[in-house]
Amino acid sequence: MNATLPLRVLVLGGAGFIGRHIAASLAARGHAVVIASRRPRRAARRLPGSLQGAERREAHLERLLSAEAWEPLLGNVAAVVNAVGILRERGRETYDRVHHLAPAALAAACVRYGARLVHISALGLREEAHSRFLRSKLAGERAVAASDADYSIVRPALLDGENGFGARWLHWAARSPVHFIPADAVGRLAVMDVRDLGEAVATLCEASGRAEWREVELGGTACPDVGEYLAALRTSYSPHPALRVRLPAWVARLASHLCDLAHFSPFSYGHLELMRRDNVPRVNLLRALLGRPPTPVIQFPSLLPRDTETRRAALLH
Repeated sequence: MNATLPLRVLVLGGAGFIGRHIAASLAARGHAVVIASRRPRRAARRLPGSLQGAERREAHLERLLSAEAWEPLLGNVAAVVNAVGILRERGRETYDRVHHLAPAALAAACVRYGARLVHISALGLREEAHSRFLRSKLAGERAVAASDADYSIVRPALLDGENGFGARWLHWAARSPVHFIPADAVGRLAVMDVRDLGEAVATLCEASGRAEWREVELGGTACPDVGEYLAALRTSYSPHPALRVRLPAWVARLASHLCDLAHFSPFSYGHLELMRRDNVPRVNLLRALLGRPPTPVIQFPSLLPRDTETRRAALLH
């Protein structure tokens, strides 16, 4: 599946958690990477050494609502990865603009300028979702799919990895001696390593014209619920299990809305909705794209030796 010639790839959100792993994987495969971000001058401090020499361009998706508006960014690129997403709205950065209207315009621009589009979305999007965050993501997917672009829509599961906003909070919560779990958060999570996502997306950038890669769902091999995942994370910090407290559904919902209003933590109403159902790939294409088994994110206590030191060693292996 590897391309025979190096590609020039624009990575939107290339300085973010997901984007920089995708950009690093592309660079490792010999492709020229263009990093697009809201503040390109500040991007350097967030990029690994392999990307310090990459070209950087400024991009504000809330302003890029027509195919014409994308023209300056798409100059001389063979593929575009859209790894931009907002957890909460700020001013003109609305869900509809960033998740729906801008990707729709981008897809039209990719048709016009002959660029391949890899659009990063999310697992678990449903028509009946109440969260505007989730509904806008679904609208963005549909706009890309309705275009004539050479596209892949990628739906990754929950991501773990160094310096991720959500991952950092989950590890912080796991250290706590008390784990507060929403009573209706019964869905399974196919947690995956963000580096695997980066490698898979780099492969998709090279897969021009492949109809079988139009919709790609990705996830890890273990599928805990959120309580099991926090318990597993905790074993790497403490030999003592946390007390698990089930929050009534209405309390969890109120807390999610308060977090949204205060722009506090990655816990949001949209994520609460996702946790209510299994959030796993219908057909997991990660291994097919990697050409190897997915990277294990974590092992679970019931599968580990009881000896504390042995258990810690197993988790860190």
